[in-house]
Amino acid sequence: MIDVLVVDDDFRVAEINAKYVEKVPGFRVAARAHTAAQALTAVQRGTIDLVLLDHCLPDGTGLELVHRMREQGHCTDVIMITAASDVVTIQTAMRLGALHYLVKPFTFTALRTRLDSYADLRRTVDHVGDRDHTCQEQVDQIFGALRTPPVPASPGPGLPSGHSEPTTDLICGVLHRAGHALSAHEVAAETGLSRSTAQRYLRHLEQAGRLRLSLKYGDTGRPEHRYAWVAP
Repeated sequence: MIDVLVVDDDFRVAEINAKYVEKVPGFRVAARAHTAAQALTAVQRGTIDLVLLDHCLPDGTGLELVHRMREQGHCTDVIMITAASDVVTIQTAMRLGALHYLVKPFTFTALRTRLDSYADLRRTVDHVGDRDHTCQEQVDQIFGALRTPPVPASPGPGLPSGHSEPTTDLICGVLHRAGHALSAHEVAAETGLSRSTAQRYLRHLEQAGRLRLSLKYGDTGRPEHRYAWVAP
């Protein structure tokens, strides 16, 4: 499990973000903090893997907190979650080693995409292992693990009744990250949706030209429908 510290000065926002984190498999909220001092104390305990960090805190900024963490030798990973969208703040976050920068307001799908890419990064690093040297391909795998897919295009006015944009985006994101065809059962497992719901959305997306349908034949003779992302 990846232990997460949620930092936001607004108690309600922190609670919402924490609930989002708990919905993503492999992540759990280890602590919440509403000030920079509380967050630094939590990091100093040494049990936090990832900090979801707001920038505007009552006793300083999130980036000042990251700077203090690095000065004290804490290499805890950071994803910025903030309404601050000015270029200077974004560049400073990058230079201090923030892995992602998510601008408020955001959807659960947007946060889950970042968390999934972070989990991919940890798995990739673990797979490469503790070696003195790596090849360029392995370096590319590590850096590539942090890439997130572009925000899927809005389904527009043609979205069928009973379909929602967040669910459509969630399914598109799963297929985009997979890089290969998935069945409705696999998509349902990845998204937490029922198989019938996943199948309904997959059928619509295939008919809209956003997915490619292929058939996989097994021992039963009944083909399995598999869907792959079609790059725009």
